[in-house]
Amino acid sequence: QLQLVESGGGLVQPGGSLRLSCAGSGFTLAYYAIGWFRQAPGKEREGVSCISISGGSTNYADSVKGRFTISRDNAKNTVYLQMNSLKPEDTAVYYCAPACKIWSGTWGQGTQVTVSS
Repeated sequence: QLQLVESGGGLVQPGGSLRLSCAGSGFTLAYYAIGWFRQAPGKEREGVSCISISGGSTNYADSVKGRFTISRDNAKNTVYLQMNSLKPEDTAVYYCAPACKIWSGTWGQGTQVTVSS
């Protein structure tokens, strides 16, 4: 079964950091631009960041610019999202997908990020 698997979430205090990973299972990430998305309780899923196939181009939602960094290691078939200076409003389930804006395929289980004191 082809799928992306998210990991690295957890509970962190405001101002803390987490690094999320998106790994391909039977899925070669190197062939795709990869996006990170998040969905907070009661809200629609939103795009957070995206990285090109080569890794040479990245973009970020305004709400996370300067705090989050997306990167990829195609040799490890993994995309990362380094999240620093976390805020309570970053609390959400984070997902990755082989798309930057719209993904109509099946979403993975995601990884929960909770920012709370």
